[in-house]
Amino acid sequence: MKPALFALCIALLLLPVTGCEKDPKRLDNYFVDFATVKKEAAGYRFLLDNGRLLVPQETDYTGDEGQRVIFNYVPLQGDTVKINQVTNIFTGAIQSEGFPERYTKDPVKIQSIWVAGGYLNMVIETEYHSKPHKVALFRDSSSPSADLYFSHSREDDPPGYPQIMYVSFLLSSLHTQNGTPVSFRLFIQTYNGLREMHFTLQ
Repeated sequence: MKPALFALCIALLLLPVTGCEKDPKRLDNYFVDFATVKKEAAGYRFLLDNGRLLVPQETDYTGDEGQRVIFNYVPLQGDTVKINQVTNIFTGAIQSEGFPERYTKDPVKIQSIWVAGGYLNMVIETEYHSKPHKVALFRDSSSPSADLYFSHSREDDPPGYPQIMYVSFLLSSLHTQNGTPVSFRLFIQTYNGLREMHFTLQ
């Protein structure tokens, strides 16, 4: 047997033995959710879309009231959690003016869109290089129904690479005085053309 091949065989035989000597550290169970920042006298709280208010054990996060975030945390006891990471995402609201003159329909790829926590939440993919893109959510005030148009502008960004974008739009302006559920249509320009999606705000 050649020396190199013999050494490889010895290494393979020893691998299971040496592998058992080290006790691997178990990672904590963690969750990742969309959340809304709540500022209180005692510090920051994070409101999940299911209505649960989480209290961080400690945090150096600083942000504005109502900021939407991707919240990575480990449950501890009750509503107390350990924060792994807090990432701000684009947070906006419905614009009742500006459609159609300010509406821009550079296409995006839809990963996921849903309504929760009083927000329209979107995970979309766009081609990004170096210039910040602009997004907005316009309401067509001339329509008798609630029609919303997602606006995306590449801002002359050069060709780049696919990148995921997370956005949340507050839908409170759609609420009625009697509090009944509101149905609305969302129009979004994709690479396959204009998509129409139907949602209900509870």
